[in-house]
Amino acid sequence: MKKICVVTTSLAKGGAERSTAILTRMLFKLKHDVHVVITKNDIDYEFSGTLFNLEEKYGANLSGFKKIRILKSYFKTQDFDVIIDNRTRPIFLKEFVLHNFVFKAKTKVFVVRSFCLNYYFPHHPFLAKLLYKNKSKLVTVSQEIKQAITKKYSLTNSTLIYNATGIETIVAQANEKINVNDTYVLWYGRIEERVKNLSLLLSAYKTSALPSRGIKLYVVGQEQDETGFSEKIKALQLEDNVVHIPFLKNPFPYVKKAKFTVLTSYFEGFPRVLIESLICGTPVVSVNCKSGPKEIIKDKYNGLLVENHNINALAEAFNSFIENKVLYTTCKNNAKISVDQFSIENITKDWQIFLESLN
Repeated sequence: MKKICVVTTSLAKGGAERSTAILTRMLFKLKHDVHVVITKNDIDYEFSGTLFNLEEKYGANLSGFKKIRILKSYFKTQDFDVIIDNRTRPIFLKEFVLHNFVFKAKTKVFVVRSFCLNYYFPHHPFLAKLLYKNKSKLVTVSQEIKQAITKKYSLTNSTLIYNATGIETIVAQANEKINVNDTYVLWYGRIEERVKNLSLLLSAYKTSALPSRGIKLYVVGQEQDETGFSEKIKALQLEDNVVHIPFLKNPFPYVKKAKFTVLTSYFEGFPRVLIESLICGTPVVSVNCKSGPKEIIKDKYNGLLVENHNINALAEAFNSFIENKVLYTTCKNNAKISVDQFSIENITKDWQIFLESLN
């Protein structure tokens, strides 16, 4: 048994946060002594372990210096075997201080959850190597991220472990009753234009045959920035076609009832929404962004994978799923079985092997 600390910004709203919460439960199930550090008092997802909630304990108005001082004192007294850091890490100087003077453990593991490596690495390879020394370990959530790290920074201390998904839990949650009579396709996640590219989603939907056939577009999620999402809907005259529902802790009844779900991101890590949709038996249409979709979707087997940033190609994919009943039925029938490899049981084994390999 190891004493493990999982560090994250919060346990709310996003896919990375949901993955982190699931990770704590997997580690707890493996009989490790799990501790969880969050720096923002925001919790939506079930987790396991002893919680250190920085904002709840010390207030939300702490200066960066005070946060570092509190965290340094905390880690000094805990004697962790392993720290698993799930935060984004874009500021080199801050991370250098945390890595070298705050995070105290026999082994430090840094998870990279997005193909946008600037979220996790300084631009210059020398600084990246300085930050992530060989004694540190990197865990990536997709094969493409692992390859990109090796190519850009010449760092070879990374291990691929996919995001885990609670299949039985999602299936049970998806059976919750909702009062929706529309036929619709679904997009869900953070409404964050610079990452999720909802402009592409709306334009492709407008171009497709779906509006004329009375098939609505449901968008479930909280706006994270000034995206002008409502204004885009108005500009495309889609007010009667697009239904926006704020963030839901349990979106899966909507996923299950959707004709299909859509992903249009500029970049991802290993998008949970695709796996979750397939678990619900709902096929997916996704752009082939970096990274993750092509490691989840087998084109025309469990979904459709299309060129990114191509409005017409995405619209044609929408039309294919409505017009080609054989194609749609094939993808729907293969949906759930295609993601069995990402079950909590399987990914827990991967984490067990990885932790046993640490000195």
